[in-house]
Amino acid sequence: MKMLHQYIERASTKVRTEQLYADRLVRWMYHPCREWAPQLFTALTSPRASAWLATINYDLDALYKFSGQKQFLEKCGVNLDECLDNPATLTCARKIFERKICYWRCRPMAANAAVVSPADSRMVIGTLCNQHPLFLKDKFFTFTDLLGHTKHRWLECFADSDFAIFRLTPDKYHYNHVPVTGIIRDYYELGHSYHACNPGAVVQEVTPYSKNRRVVTIIDTDVDGGSQVGLVAMIEVVALMIGDIYPCYTEQEGYNNVVEQRSGTMLRQGQPKSLFRPGSSTDVLLFEKNRIRFCDDLLANQQRQDVFSRFSQGFDQPLVETEVTVRSTIAVRNDKYSNLRDLQ
Repeated sequence: MKMLHQYIERASTKVRTEQLYADRLVRWMYHPCREWAPQLFTALTSPRASAWLATINYDLDALYKFSGQKQFLEKCGVNLDECLDNPATLTCARKIFERKICYWRCRPMAANAAVVSPADSRMVIGTLCNQHPLFLKDKFFTFTDLLGHTKHRWLECFADSDFAIFRLTPDKYHYNHVPVTGIIRDYYELGHSYHACNPGAVVQEVTPYSKNRRVVTIIDTDVDGGSQVGLVAMIEVVALMIGDIYPCYTEQEGYNNVVEQRSGTMLRQGQPKSLFRPGSSTDVLLFEKNRIRFCDDLLANQQRQDVFSRFSQGFDQPLVETEVTVRSTIAVRNDKYSNLRDLQ
């Protein structure tokens, strides 16, 4: 029983038990005994080892047919009817994980949503403000490491920030979408490790999201046509068996006509932004203090004590994930502070 990990399905409010992919491998890698062989552990979380594991697990058609992965994906409820391309072309696990969907039809976005989920994922929310009951400092990441020690401007802007973490499981649609509308003010890469995003690994390793390779995008939404929720940092974090973060922002419906992401690029909410290749991975959003309010159901779900979450067990406080869909509303504007930057 103690090895279960449960979450809340937002649409139905039902408690679900997660089928953790490669859980035995991850538990072996992150066993406390790893401290006895630090060089081996470092090698296993290196780019080369991550790529090797990805090839074995995701690229071999024969392995896909005979290893039970197809049954696993069916059990997880992957809806191939959502696919943009013919499902018959999805002949290996990588092609399943990198599938495109008709998001404009099957992931509708509410009009005038302030902030939407960047991914089909399981999310938790928190704050870096130690005066708040959702204070979760140095649990999933170390703030200065996450954004980079030399990025003083952004470290100052996001001090005491609210944050949301979105954990993509291997069966999920692996395109990230833009959570807000605004102009890119900075775009850069950090990190080199490939730690697992499995809940057990996160609890054992502590702050893995600020150690892994990641892409940071700073979006200014206080512009004409923007979402008006201040600065938003979107951090796309790779994990074990993730080989790359492939940028693919497009302003059109679909996935074609990719636009380069750089300072000055205008991003439109709900559009595809990037693709994780392949496996499980994580997105982190940071919001300036007091600029947004998370949806009430997400706040209530996270504090439930009738759900067996490895995060609650590892961090000694209720910390339950809610499963959300990409482009669904996760936060609203805090109108009381909508003009905060202009007043400072």
